[in-house]
Amino acid sequence: MKIKVYGVGLTAWVAAACLARAGNDVLIEGPDSQLEKPLEEISALRDEPGLLDQIELQLRAGRLQRTRDKEAYAEVHWLALEHNEFESARKIIRALGKANPDNLLIVNQCNFGVGATDQLQDELNQDTNQIIVYIPNNLQEGKALEGFSQAKRIIIGSDSNWAITMTRSLFRPFIQNIEHLQLMTSREAEFTKFAITGMLAIRLGYINELANLADQMDVDIDTIREGMGADPRIGRHYLAPGCGFGGQNFNQYIARFSEIFENKGKDSLLKTVISENEIQKELLFKKLWQHYRCNLTGKAIAIWGASFKPGTASIDNAPSLKLIDALLAQGVEVRVHDPEALGNLKKHYRDAPLLSFCDNPYDAVQDTDALLLVTEWPEYWSPDYLKLLEDMHTPLIIDGRNIFDREALELYGFTYMGVGR
Repeated sequence: MKIKVYGVGLTAWVAAACLARAGNDVLIEGPDSQLEKPLEEISALRDEPGLLDQIELQLRAGRLQRTRDKEAYAEVHWLALEHNEFESARKIIRALGKANPDNLLIVNQCNFGVGATDQLQDELNQDTNQIIVYIPNNLQEGKALEGFSQAKRIIIGSDSNWAITMTRSLFRPFIQNIEHLQLMTSREAEFTKFAITGMLAIRLGYINELANLADQMDVDIDTIREGMGADPRIGRHYLAPGCGFGGQNFNQYIARFSEIFENKGKDSLLKTVISENEIQKELLFKKLWQHYRCNLTGKAIAIWGASFKPGTASIDNAPSLKLIDALLAQGVEVRVHDPEALGNLKKHYRDAPLLSFCDNPYDAVQDTDALLLVTEWPEYWSPDYLKLLEDMHTPLIIDGRNIFDREALELYGFTYMGVGR
């Protein structure tokens, strides 16, 4: 198929790359300033594993092209704009409706809110096959290509049989191993996407709340979550306590859903989850502050992990930022290691003489008074405890993701603090 993708963010480029890899002829359209920018300078592409290579491969193969031609022909038009670009989407829809008087299929993957697809549909001729289908954006940063091309579930939001048939054909290369393909109205699909994200956020917020309580009651939260996860009504997913969650898309959806509740005059659990998550990001600093009796003068602290989660270089809303800011405000010397995110961290902290960026995790801990684990990258799970003990000035580990074996560390002579442990 000939497909035109509108947008220049991560969602747009992932869709364009995956659709082109499946053999489609794909055009991607966006502002000239963004289309002219070298791909390697777009941080969203550079930070996502494998994406930049896949885009360049499809560009060389001729299946993917950047275009400024607003009238270029396409069988399918794919909206992947940012959440604040609804008016741009409306203009695109109006132009497409005038240029394509008969059959017109538009896929909307934008986070505009519940009912937005219906509003866009109203811009089209209701007496023809000019149809907008809503497909929830299930992008997971760090696994974006895999999430699109090997989706386990797809929701198609439409009540048009013609549009559903066309959309099924479009997704045929990606649904060979699919577990769930659900059909519903666009409004229901939009609500479902928000509801799923909200539930995940509430689970994360709840397990963190339990962990903080466990800290005060001499209870190990790891044992508690194993018991909870074994109950089939609950399951194990999103039950890992920690020092807060981050990421652009996840936080964006939660905030938007909370706004929907507020606009309808309803109190929302999500509002509490959002505020409590910001407090949770301060947890490691509070533990360190209390351990050293509110005096961090002259201390050197190592941080392992700066990205908001493993598998990505993105530091959007990352807990590490709040932690680093708090430490620097106390005059602490901070040394950070991360396998992917140091480049973005350097751009974020352009003038911070007390902040060092270390290419080796053991360089970061040299002569430090504590090691703070923020992001659970695989290479951190089984460190050389003897080397840590030898290199650190004070053998204190504060584990923000509960990845270390507390009993083993204490046998080696470390002071260990976890989240709810």
